Amino acid sequence: MAWTREEMAHRAAGEIRDGFYVNLGIGIPTLVANWIAADLTVTLQSENGMLGMGPFPYEDEVDADVINAGKQTVSEIPMTSYVSSADSFAMIRGGHMDLSILGAMQVSETGDLANWMVPGKMVKGMGGAMDLVAGVKRVTVLMDHVEKSGAPKLVPNCTLPLTGAKVVDLVITDLAVFRFAERGGRLDLVELAPGVGLDEINAKTTAAFDVRLASE
Repeated sequence: MAWTREEMAHRAAGEIRDGFYVNLGIGIPTLVANWIAADLTVTLQSENGMLGMGPFPYEDEVDADVINAGKQTVSEIPMTSYVSSADSFAMIRGGHMDLSILGAMQVSETGDLANWMVPGKMVKGMGGAMDLVAGVKRVTVLMDHVEKSGAPKLVPNCTLPLTGAKVVDLVITDLAVFRFAERGGRLDLVELAPGVGLDEINAKTTAAFDVRLASE
């Protein structure tokens, strides 16, 4: 059985360590905020200048002025502070962020990432993904394993415009977890969702990968 979006976010939250500064992309990555372990001190950063975000608010707690970079309403916590967008990007470009968790349209077998546009379709904003993959220490991708058409998203080479080359460290899909032991190196399959078999992964993945499951 494939992981749900919440289960994917829960799995990704397990990569966060105490003291980390973390940037969450739009889509499934925003759900990670709800799964950060209570005993960890973690600072969530948003490109729009919010530093220290809490979980998504309940309906009666929504403040329309408190939003993340994806324009979703979020909640404040006691340590929340605000800086300019320029200062926020300076944190990213200066290498001060430990981890970014991003969505993706395609990831190549060498860790290239495409997540910002499809040629011919409207681009509402480039966001900060290019800065994030260039300046953050680790990049985790959270995405469905295949497109709605069934086409694989883990591919030999990205056919969509790149956000960054050889920048991905970990890929969590609804079917499995893949890890690059080193950036630009071989892609390893390290975990399967419950009930998902290797045959299904092979059928839905065109990227080359090695199998390094815990039981192997």
